[in-house]
Amino acid sequence: MSTVAQAVGLGMLVMLAGSVPRNVLFAANLRVGTAVPWAVPVMGLYLWALWRYLDGRGGDASTRAVRRASLRANRLRPAVWTWALVTGAIGLAALVVGLRLANRLVALPLQQMPDLSAVPPFTVWALLLAAAPIAGVVEEAGFRGYMQGPIEKAWGLTAAILVTGTMFAVAHLDFTPVLWPYYVAVAALYGVVTSATNSIRPAVVLHTAGNLYSNVDLLLHGQAEWQAPRASAALIWETGLDVPFAQATATLLFLLLAVAVTYRQLAREARASGAAATMPGR
Repeated sequence: MSTVAQAVGLGMLVMLAGSVPRNVLFAANLRVGTAVPWAVPVMGLYLWALWRYLDGRGGDASTRAVRRASLRANRLRPAVWTWALVTGAIGLAALVVGLRLANRLVALPLQQMPDLSAVPPFTVWALLLAAAPIAGVVEEAGFRGYMQGPIEKAWGLTAAILVTGTMFAVAHLDFTPVLWPYYVAVAALYGVVTSATNSIRPAVVLHTAGNLYSNVDLLLHGQAEWQAPRASAALIWETGLDVPFAQATATLLFLLLAVAVTYRQLAREARASGAAATMPGR
């Protein structure tokens, strides 16, 4: 269990090293100099330096190899990239459909935008859009890189997904127990892609894309993507099974089957190209 504890500690430290500066800078930007999204370039420079350090560049020479291996930001061949992104894109669609189904089974907590009417729209959009790749890089480096890798090696992929999914949930301040399966499902999607390719790069792209969808949806509609349309928000225990619920269930099953098919192709391409033996990206 010491391996798990150490991996969790390092992974959370990496996540905090990126998330806390972002939160501080963005909060300051919403209060000072709101006409310009000055926090975006500042955070960009910090994130660049953090990534380089986590990837083994700079710092203590004796830890460079360990840091590079822990981040697992390995280069991939085009065919592996393609199947990783296809698998992930279908998986993201399945997550959205699954959340909408879950919102018909149990009452999921609301996630709404705070009142930002005093901040210029350009600044709000810039901060919200920039938050997506920042979270993608930071959270994948922490959860799928530094945390999942050691646990997966010691205890297997299933245990690694359960641990990273639970910690992923804890790291989100809006976490409630009813959302735990969702965060584990997210960890499973990014985790299996990372495991198959031995690289967090596809997961960073997928995570960023998922965050962009979620953030834009939140800004445009004032609520998170898991909130069902008002016309069909009632629980099925109150309304009974209906056509929209049946259609969504069939769609989810189809998407899960498609994920299984594309994942098999991804694993095949990764093995054929020797993804596990690729050199760390530079």
